[in-house]
Amino acid sequence: MSSFRTEHLETLVVLIEEGTFDAAAGRLSVTPSAISQRIKSMERSTGQVLVRRSNPVEPTPAGDIALRYGRQMRLLEDEAARALALEEGEGGAITIPLAINADSLGTWFMEALARAMTPGVVFEVFRDDQEHTTSLLRAGKVMAAITSEAEAVQGCRSELLGTMTYRAVCSPNFLEEQLNGEVSPSNLAGVTVVDFDRKDQTQNRFFRDFTGKQLRAPRHYIPTSADYARAIVLGLGWGLLPDQQCLPEIERGELVEIAPDHNVGIPLYWQRWTLESPLLEELTEAVKAVAASQMRPARHRD
Repeated sequence: MSSFRTEHLETLVVLIEEGTFDAAAGRLSVTPSAISQRIKSMERSTGQVLVRRSNPVEPTPAGDIALRYGRQMRLLEDEAARALALEEGEGGAITIPLAINADSLGTWFMEALARAMTPGVVFEVFRDDQEHTTSLLRAGKVMAAITSEAEAVQGCRSELLGTMTYRAVCSPNFLEEQLNGEVSPSNLAGVTVVDFDRKDQTQNRFFRDFTGKQLRAPRHYIPTSADYARAIVLGLGWGLLPDQQCLPEIERGELVEIAPDHNVGIPLYWQRWTLESPLLEELTEAVKAVAASQMRPARHRD
C-alpha cells in the first residue's frame, strides 16, 4: 500500500465518489484517460482489480481496502493543512462521512453533530438500518458508524453507547377499531403493521418474542423516522417507536402501548477508524456525551 502515489489514491476516492471516469476527470481537471491510467497503475501495483467498470463504477473487495486507505490519507493531509494554516481540503472544507441508523438520526444524533461542528468541517450522513451501517465502514465509504454490531470492523474500534428502548404502540382509534380494545397474540397477528423499510426487523422480532410465532400481516413501509412515527399516530398500523418519539405522545393520549411489559432494547455501538485524528476524537466525544443523555446506560454483553 505504501507504493501508492498520493494523487493515485485521491483519484480512486474521487472516482468512487463521482461514479464515472468522465465525472472524476472533470472534478480533478484531467482527462478520463488520465483517470484510467492512474487506476490501472494502482491495479498493476497490487496485482488485483480495484474497480468494477460498471455504471456507476464500484470498488472490488481489494478496492474497498484501497479506498479506505485513500480516505484516511485524505483526512490526515487535510488535518495537517489545517493545523499548519495551509489551504484546506477541496471546496475549503474537510468532509467526514458517517453511517447512522434512522432512529438515532431522527432523535438525538443531530445534537452530537452540532456539538462537534467545527469551521472548515462538513458531515456527509448516510442513513441505513443499524444492522447494515457497518457495511459502509467495511467498504471504506464512511469513517464512523452507529450500529447494533458489537464486534469491531477490521481497522476500527467499537464503543458501546447505550441502549435505545422501543415500545410497541398504536393510536387509540386503531386499538378500538382494529383490536377491539384489547391486545392478544391472536388479534395482533392479523392487523396492519408499519415497518420502516424492507430491512426493518424490529416489529418481526417483537412479535416473535411476544407470541412465539412469525408475523405474517399486511405492512406499510414508511422510510423516514418522523413520517414513520406520524403514520402510527394517525392510525395506519402498529409499530415500535423509541422512547424519544413515543413517550410524549403516550402522555398526551395520542398513542397507547400495546404490550407494556414487552419493551425492546437495542444496544448501539459507535464504530470508527482507529486512525489518530483530532476531528474524529472530537466527534466521538460529542457522540458519547449526547448518547449518554438520551439512552439507557450502556451495559456490555456477557
